[in-house]
Amino acid sequence: YTFSDRKGESMSLRPENTAGCVRAAIENGMLQPGSVNRIWYTGPMFRYERPQLGRQRQFFQVGAEVYGLSGPAVEAELILLSARLWRELGILDALTLEFNTLGDPDDRARYREKLVTYFEEHKELLDEDSLRRLEKNPLRILDSKNPAMQDMINAAPALRDSLSAASANHFDELKSLLLANGIEATENPRLVRGLDYYSHTVFEWTTTQLGSQSAVCAGGRYDGLLEQLGARNMPGVGWAFGMERVLALMEKLGKTAAADAPDIFVMGTDEISSSDSLALAEFIREQLPKASVLHNTSGGSLKSQFRKADKSGAAFAVIVGGDELAKGLVTLKPLLGREEQKTIARQDLGQTLQGLLSSSLDYS
Repeated sequence: YTFSDRKGESMSLRPENTAGCVRAAIENGMLQPGSVNRIWYTGPMFRYERPQLGRQRQFFQVGAEVYGLSGPAVEAELILLSARLWRELGILDALTLEFNTLGDPDDRARYREKLVTYFEEHKELLDEDSLRRLEKNPLRILDSKNPAMQDMINAAPALRDSLSAASANHFDELKSLLLANGIEATENPRLVRGLDYYSHTVFEWTTTQLGSQSAVCAGGRYDGLLEQLGARNMPGVGWAFGMERVLALMEKLGKTAAADAPDIFVMGTDEISSSDSLALAEFIREQLPKASVLHNTSGGSLKSQFRKADKSGAAFAVIVGGDELAKGLVTLKPLLGREEQKTIARQDLGQTLQGLLSSSLDYS
């Protein structure tokens, strides 16, 4: 958005980066017929309106966009990408995926007529914002948080009833793809977007841990935006999340930022000496010189050590006990994700960890 500052100079601040990425892709000849482009970005964005509690005037976003693919498979791919990120940061269990379909422009035109007719019949219940939206974008009324309007909004016609067969199949296929890959999503018929260039899938990752600021990541398909900016018949889809919101959730859950987190947390049970667990940590460092290894030097019960390991953000815990030490064994427990712990030979630990960490560490 553009405004004049106190000295009268013209200032322009970006409120989000999707449109800027599309313009850059068009200007640099990336959107050729038949091409597929996957990009990501990070940088500062700015809010025009007065920031609400828990929000900032300037904030940082990370986003991922894909141009050139129209089916639900790429939407599922992007959602799985975000889920993998939440899993690695240790916050997936605190997030819920909500999604909805807006159909295509023809579907929304049919739905808009039904919605306007319905809200006109209940006009006396609409607040000032909703009356304004009734003229410009009645779908946004569905997103109203006014408690006095909730019963009336819940009884409004559903967009699903206005979908064509092709749009309904698109949404059903997305749901099947997510379920097949272990992602549970909640269908939220009131999840909409305020801009007409969005179509088909919209989604948000939300949490109950941050008060009223529940949305952590938002995304959707925006085929119409590329067409508006000159890329004919070129579909687009993407998501973005606020870094401050993610960091606030990590802090709330006692997680450490991934950049500061060790790869491996080494601990020992009560019946072994700290020198034995320290020797194990040194053994891992020799085997994996590029891995970040944190040894628990402060002792404590196994339960308290696991709390420290979780708080550190480490990907794996390696535990040695008295019986295991005598047999040359160690316990390897993944701390991120849902994999089970296992007992392996100490001599195999380096090779096992190298395989598990190879996707994030360069061992070439």
